[in-house]
Amino acid sequence: MKTYLRILSYARPYGKFVPTYIIYTLFSIIFGLINFTLLKPLFDVIFEQVDPKTLDQYRELPEFSLTIDYFTGLFNHHFLEVSGEYGKVGTLVFVCMIIVVSVFLSNLFTYLSGVVLAKVRAVVIKRMRMDIFGKVSGLHIGYFSDERKGDLMSKMTNDVQEVENTIVQSLRVVFREPATIILYFAVLFFMSVKLTLFTILIIPISGAIIGGITRRLKKRAVQSQQSLGRIVNILDETLGGMRVIKAFNAERFMFGKFDQETDHYADVNVNMARKNELASPISQFLGVTVVAGILVYGGSLVLSGNSDLSASDFITYIIIFTQVLNPAKEISRAVSSIQRGIASAERIFEVVDTDSKIKNPSHPISIAQFESGINFEQVNFAYEEQLILKDINFTLEKGKTIALVGPSGGGKSTLADLVPRFYDPTKGKITLDGNDLRDLKLEELRKLMGIVTQESILFNDTVFNNIAFGIEGATEDLVIEAAKIANAHEFIIKMDDGYQSSIGERGTKLSGGQRQRLSIARAVLKNPPILILDEATSALDSESERLVQEALTHLMKNRTTLVIAHRLSTIQHADEILVIERGQIVQRGSHQELMNQEGLYQKLSSIQSV
Repeated sequence: MKTYLRILSYARPYGKFVPTYIIYTLFSIIFGLINFTLLKPLFDVIFEQVDPKTLDQYRELPEFSLTIDYFTGLFNHHFLEVSGEYGKVGTLVFVCMIIVVSVFLSNLFTYLSGVVLAKVRAVVIKRMRMDIFGKVSGLHIGYFSDERKGDLMSKMTNDVQEVENTIVQSLRVVFREPATIILYFAVLFFMSVKLTLFTILIIPISGAIIGGITRRLKKRAVQSQQSLGRIVNILDETLGGMRVIKAFNAERFMFGKFDQETDHYADVNVNMARKNELASPISQFLGVTVVAGILVYGGSLVLSGNSDLSASDFITYIIIFTQVLNPAKEISRAVSSIQRGIASAERIFEVVDTDSKIKNPSHPISIAQFESGINFEQVNFAYEEQLILKDINFTLEKGKTIALVGPSGGGKSTLADLVPRFYDPTKGKITLDGNDLRDLKLEELRKLMGIVTQESILFNDTVFNNIAFGIEGATEDLVIEAAKIANAHEFIIKMDDGYQSSIGERGTKLSGGQRQRLSIARAVLKNPPILILDEATSALDSESERLVQEALTHLMKNRTTLVIAHRLSTIQHADEILVIERGQIVQRGSHQELMNQEGLYQKLSSIQSV
């Protein structure tokens, strides 16, 4: 129930929807009920079931009072007048006209209430999607290392869709059907207390049986959504790694993996369907059983003359009661399907309730510009139990370039990720102009930095929009100037639509060097005082490397740069080189100083010069 109410909280403020919906729904139920309450006087008059004394009472206009007897007497009075003036056939036509009007109004208000619910559904789902998207966007980088991307995508798409299809869709059932049952039972109680009490006895039995079924549904619903998340993950990996899959003839392996997971998903859903489909027939069977019991019990009372109902009353009673069965059936079906939506909602709220480990401080220090330098003081970083960085100490002064070199897995990229606060040190601190990074506002800190990584992160958009990404008010002239500095202008203007050309998914229409130069152009346009370059020239051919290196040289002018280098030839002019091995600085100095020392740097240089 807590999860269900949390979903409905997305519809706040309720005042925009609830009063209107309640009014429309009540009118819909009342006009629907009128159709059946008209049957009794119709039976009585047409089939002459009213005794003369009662007819005499109907001929007199009743005194006004706010009671059901007054409104019943008023209707019977006018009904009798119509019967006397137009005869039985005329009365039949009159009643049928009222029924037609009543049905029209009932359906009109049902439609209007449905439109209100559609608005509620749209608001709830939009806000829920925005909530989870905003939360995911704001989570720390480490979160995405622990979670499967496909499962996250499934939560943001399939789980939200499941909530819409089950819980939000069930809002009509949650209010309308119980209200219908209550109003109908009020009429039934008015007609016969004894008979209605008898019918109510079996309802808890029906509820207990259906409740037992729905409790089992939730567990299966969780398994179903988890399996769907794994399916999305396999699809994402397959589409993203198609070149490798084909190169290693792994199509059959991936097919088998996908087949196994889809088999599991099918089995879980068939199991759910068995339980889900069981609720409605059981509800209907129990309802028909109650009707049969009423016929036996009530019919025997009427036939023996011990009932307060006449024959026409009893027939009307049975007809009205049968109309209770459909809302009860809808409720049982909705309760079953809601369990699946609850399971999906709980998966969504797991993400929404996740706290980001990287947050803005409660009272951040504001920084407008970079003044002096970045200082690492006894910095350690551990991922869970594994120590990645140990006792890192160095200062990157404004306008200087520090290069990080060393074997793969030594912690270079992790060290660079600490500067824009993708992670926080587990011990020690990093300061910018003397201020601990954890005391600064994240947005202002990252505004000072431009990052170019080994993997060019581009989007399925135009060249222009990729260069101007995240920069408000970027003009065409500024974008072109940035592209020229990044050695990208020449290849861009040769594309079919120039700067408005689409580059495809992740820039697949471009070569590796072209993608990297677009990333550099993006950094140039941002014009940050601090640069972080993470192996930006690795995995490129010689010509592309030359062009990219030239672009980086232009970019680094008059900027403070932290560069991670795989090829030592690209960082020989760095002001200081830090050699990182197993998370520690094992050597430091200029290129020439390190070449004159025996150690890891000299060894790496000799290997690359072979």
